[in-house]
Amino acid sequence: MSVRGLALFVLRRLAALAVLLMIISFGVFSLLYLAPGSAEQVLLQGRAVDAATRNEIREAFNLNEPFLQQYRLWVSGAIRLDFGESIRTGEPVLNAILNRMGLTIFLGLYGFIVAMVAGLSLGILAAVKSRTSVDRGIVMFSIVGASAPPFVTGVFLLYLFAVLLGWFPAFGQGEGFADRFWHLTLPALALAFGGAALVVRLTRAGMIGALDQDFVTFARARGLSPRRVLRAYALRNALIPVVNAGALMLAFMLTGAALVEVTFALPGIGALLVESVNFRDLPMVQGLSMVLATVVILVNLATDVIYLFIDPRISYSETTA
Repeated sequence: MSVRGLALFVLRRLAALAVLLMIISFGVFSLLYLAPGSAEQVLLQGRAVDAATRNEIREAFNLNEPFLQQYRLWVSGAIRLDFGESIRTGEPVLNAILNRMGLTIFLGLYGFIVAMVAGLSLGILAAVKSRTSVDRGIVMFSIVGASAPPFVTGVFLLYLFAVLLGWFPAFGQGEGFADRFWHLTLPALALAFGGAALVVRLTRAGMIGALDQDFVTFARARGLSPRRVLRAYALRNALIPVVNAGALMLAFMLTGAALVEVTFALPGIGALLVESVNFRDLPMVQGLSMVLATVVILVNLATDVIYLFIDPRISYSETTA
């Protein structure tokens, strides 16, 4: 795998993803434009004002311009990372997002690491102990985990470990790394439960299939230790679907943790999106939508690159297609 080939692949993907981001931005802007309730109506709340004040509000949000001109002005600002100001607070949209992004990234990565470590470990154990009581117990866990919504899991964990047992704090994000790590343990577990269940099922299926392959039989015949056979042969071949699922899971944990954040009263990006939608804060919703879409796109790009390292049989052209 040449550095030049990898660089060209990444550049091609970035160009394609830039086009996709433009399409998403147009779709988001169009939907919010067509939705009932403009910035003018949200700010006025039905109050009677003079024509000059009303026109000043319309000028501030470019509401006097036709649709395509409004979109062009918004895109030109978004390219400069200027998403306007929040209708609700008057704060620049980008500042509000950056102030809350650190918490969401910490929580998302915490939940992702827990889900991957637990899912891979239990999936490998289930495959090695296939058709035993251990395997059946792990499969049952994966079924329960896949069926439970994160906010339901969050409420259960909150009641059990924070209210009844008092082992963890119920709310808040903590101060400093160690304190934040402690405060976000229950939210991360709630976020990771369903993801771990998915990783368990994919890892188990991939490992069972790989352990039946001829190359694993040959590796055992060569006298390699069971640990090396599992790690170097079976697991590597079982990882490809897990990486794909892991990318989607990470994107979800970084962008879709709203209900968990609301359950634990965490001031993250997800909670900000819920607040903005409820208040009809259109500039904030537009800015958040673009930031979250960019995160998903970049995670998928990183996944494509990881594919190339995990499985050399995948070429640049195949991944690009």
